[in-house]
Amino acid sequence: MTELIALAAFVAVAIGAFAIGSILDERNARARLIRERLALAEKPAERAPNEELALVRDEALSNVPAIDTLLRRSERVSNLQTMLEQAELDVRAGNFLVFSLLTAALVGVLVGLASGNLSAGWLGALLGLTMPYAYASFRRNRRFKHFEEMFPEAIDTLARAVRAGHAFTTALELISNELNEPIASEFRKLFEEQKFGLPVRDALINLTVRVPLVDVKFFVTAVMLQRETGGNLAEILDNLSYVIRERFKIMRQVRVYTAQGRLTMLFLMALPPLIVMTMLVMDPGFVQPLFTDPIGHALVVTGITLQTLGYFVIRKIIRIQV
Repeated sequence: MTELIALAAFVAVAIGAFAIGSILDERNARARLIRERLALAEKPAERAPNEELALVRDEALSNVPAIDTLLRRSERVSNLQTMLEQAELDVRAGNFLVFSLLTAALVGVLVGLASGNLSAGWLGALLGLTMPYAYASFRRNRRFKHFEEMFPEAIDTLARAVRAGHAFTTALELISNELNEPIASEFRKLFEEQKFGLPVRDALINLTVRVPLVDVKFFVTAVMLQRETGGNLAEILDNLSYVIRERFKIMRQVRVYTAQGRLTMLFLMALPPLIVMTMLVMDPGFVQPLFTDPIGHALVVTGITLQTLGYFVIRKIIRIQV
């Protein structure tokens, strides 16, 4: 219990010190930014004739300049920022990491105080550390699923607009105005990027970065080939929409065929925790050695490891790429 109280006190002091340092650093950064703007306002704008202006604003990974500089050195943090944007979470990667650490500390302290075991507290901290990332990944996958379901309709709308005589870029704006989210926002970004001077090829490649789906890559490849070699764009889009819809039919058939495997995975993953919770309610003394005896700790770790391995093996079997 003393160790847990010391751990909680250390976490509280660390959070307080970090908050105070962040506030002071942010105030200094704002003052420096105001001085730089005033200095720029006092002298005329100067730019070399061959200097290119950036079309895309550089996004900060944290509100704290020192942390932002540190995070930019890591490619994984940049990938995390991309994932947060794909999940439509209005939070920066640095703030997300701080929130994950706070969640880990909070869950670890609560689990440790509830169980009275320091090892359980560390396991709770590990669980709390992964919870925000799991939520962001869930949001991202759900958004991509909605995008994939609506994508054939967007291609059909684009094909009809092109067949009616509209330019390709004008058809992109039509999709952003007529369809629902998340299709509308992504095509609006695509339209605005090429509208403000970015080449259409680069804007299409940026679309595949924001939405890394196979269907989107097919669409971008088809459009770029048509723009380079020529051809009937409306017919190409119609064929692409047909292929995507047929692939959806095959995927639904695969889900029917793998329903038994998915149900088996669900039962195998849920059965051991359910049995442990039931025994804790009916006969706590029978299950208590798992959490108090060192051999019980080893058995719990072994069981969790085997459960995790079984999950990934079954998941590998039932996941069939179409």
